Amino acid sequence: MQTNQLLLLFCTVLLLLGLVAFFVGRAKAARVRASGAAMYAQPDQYAWFAVLSTAGPAVLVGALGSLLLLLLGADIPPMYLLAASLVVAAAGLAVGVAQVKPHFHARQAIERVIRWVLTGAAMISIFTTFGILFSIISEALRFFQMHSFWEFITGTTWNPGASFLAAAGRGDGSGAQFGSVPLFAGTFMITAIALLVAVPIGLLSAIYMSEYAPQRVRTIAKPVLEVLAGIPTVVYGFFAAITVAPIIVNIAGFLGLDASYNNAVAPGIVMGIMIIPFISSLSDDVINSVPDSMRQGSLALGMTKGETIRDVVIPAALPGIISAALLGMSRALGETMIVVMAAGMRPNLTANPLEDMTTVTVRIVASLTGDQEFESAETLSAFALGLVLFVVTLTLNLVSVLMIRRFREKYRVNNL
Repeated sequence: MQTNQLLLLFCTVLLLLGLVAFFVGRAKAARVRASGAAMYAQPDQYAWFAVLSTAGPAVLVGALGSLLLLLLGADIPPMYLLAASLVVAAAGLAVGVAQVKPHFHARQAIERVIRWVLTGAAMISIFTTFGILFSIISEALRFFQMHSFWEFITGTTWNPGASFLAAAGRGDGSGAQFGSVPLFAGTFMITAIALLVAVPIGLLSAIYMSEYAPQRVRTIAKPVLEVLAGIPTVVYGFFAAITVAPIIVNIAGFLGLDASYNNAVAPGIVMGIMIIPFISSLSDDVINSVPDSMRQGSLALGMTKGETIRDVVIPAALPGIISAALLGMSRALGETMIVVMAAGMRPNLTANPLEDMTTVTVRIVASLTGDQEFESAETLSAFALGLVLFVVTLTLNLVSVLMIRRFREKYRVNNL
């Protein structure tokens, strides 16, 4: 039998066993209660405990067996794995029904199972993060064995052309240069332009919708604004390359400046438009969470509405606003399609935003999707770039957390 057929058979049999466990457990609990015995839970709770004891161990055995089969290459026949899982399910059914007794706390048992499930979900997310980090570090170390780490983080030229020939055994790769400064400079410049567009517009729109807009306007305007978050990035890329970039070139020509059609301003502006919904929606929610009593107290002391927003509402909501800006920045740092279509793919170290440049994520995609060998330095450089980008993002997150704590403590002190 094929894998999908085995999976369908497993789900079908497990569903039937779960139904049997539910009805048998509830019937037994009802009989015990009818006999006059005092029970610590309702019959349905005993029934759900029987279902959990049937399905939980079977799913766990199936998941562990699949993990050994797929990731570790263990030689386990799928039919044997299916049979073992169903046998465990049948044993769990018997145990679950046998536990339907007056002195058994089914509610507490279900709560423990829920706690274990939630803990498992949290551990999966944590282990996934460490797994991603481990895979990046292991491949990045292989790259740094080929090229100097110091040259990588301080070099101003990115030219990996000769590394492909070295991986194919037709050269030593001595002409390859992996200076990441142009890539990170382009990343930070485009992200900075995006934030200069998104933060003021997003914050001001959030203030308007939360403090000034009538309910009818808010009901219409907020969903329309959030539609921007659902537009595919390739559409934003077309808009940046076809519409915004020519406008930038024409404005620069009118001012006597020389601008390329592939420049950093066009993707920065469009990327800022793209992340406006993130900043606006989160800032709106944070501002609305400020207690209305604080606004009323400020107005009662004689402050105007604008002064209340500036001196009371914004300071109270500032930690959340910083978090919204950080989320928008993280979204901009990871954007690829808009940059490819509007800024180009040339690693160019320049302070002129009217010239073409590229970002770290674009270079990562280019390194991993070419026809070069996986063992080549150009391919492994993608992991080195990912590691440095991870460290940079983590540092920015830590700085933002410290800023949020500082503003929160300052606001708390000012209101004692």
